[in-house]
Amino acid sequence: MNAIRKGLSALALFVLSIPLLAQTTPPASPKVVVITGNRFSYKIVQEWIDEYSKLKPDVQIIIEARGSNDPATFQILAEVYEPEEALKNGREYINVGRYAVLPVATTNSEFANYFVEKGLEEDLLKQIFFNDIYADKESQAKIEAPYTVYTRLQKAGVPFVFAKYFGYQQKDIKGTSIAGADEHLVKALLRDPNGVTYLPLTLIYDQQTRKPIDKLTVLPVDLNGNGKINSEEKIYGDLDKAIEQLEARSQDDIKNVPIEYLHLSVDKKTATPEAIDFLKWVNENGQRYLHKFGYLRPEAKYFEKEKFKEFAAGHNR
Repeated sequence: MNAIRKGLSALALFVLSIPLLAQTTPPASPKVVVITGNRFSYKIVQEWIDEYSKLKPDVQIIIEARGSNDPATFQILAEVYEPEEALKNGREYINVGRYAVLPVATTNSEFANYFVEKGLEEDLLKQIFFNDIYADKESQAKIEAPYTVYTRLQKAGVPFVFAKYFGYQQKDIKGTSIAGADEHLVKALLRDPNGVTYLPLTLIYDQQTRKPIDKLTVLPVDLNGNGKINSEEKIYGDLDKAIEQLEARSQDDIKNVPIEYLHLSVDKKTATPEAIDFLKWVNENGQRYLHKFGYLRPEAKYFEKEKFKEFAAGHNR
């Protein structure tokens, strides 16, 4: 009888311990993918993450903001300018979309009121934004309206692309240098009633109203390069109209508007299956979100959809 009681007691203890064992068993570690890169791309990247997570909730994808350097560990790099050859050779890229860079000024300034009508052709753009020791000062236009140019302090994608397009380097851009991200440049500009700078469409417009953000005016430029600005080139009152007009033109035919690609990449050798799968999803679905955030669709000749699919298939074998 005692043996039976002891057996029943042991059985009861075992049964009672089952919930405790279940509670103390550690959960499976989530699969984490870290993305870093250019800050102004984070909004659309987060949208992609949110949509992808609905399909793959077991994969945790996070954005780790870049400081003066990239984070110590990351799987996906989001960049907005052509990478150096050494870096490019070791990574697999997708060109997701394009962004355009335009000159802007503080609304209601004398400068904005004048040039929103007159517009800016190439020589004026160079005169306003760049230090050029070889420029013929005597032939330059006389600008009577007061203005202050603002630019980024650190090396960054947008100023790099803007300067390179016009044949300069970032260090040649005139003006007051602002530390921080592109968003800090916007804040500094809006505090100055005579401020002037350059920004990507994604930061110029309010995502909801599709109009330029409060107190910001887009300055029209000479889109066809004929040396003057006509009414057909004043397309910036509405974001969707600006996107439509820019996409309707071949990029090679667009003058005085720097346009560059937003691209995402992974290391060819060390990319994790989760990182590759996310980029594969973006490669196939990401374009549907471009216009919402102010990006242009990629030109067909630079959107190599099948190339990344082949890389993904080969990497998973």
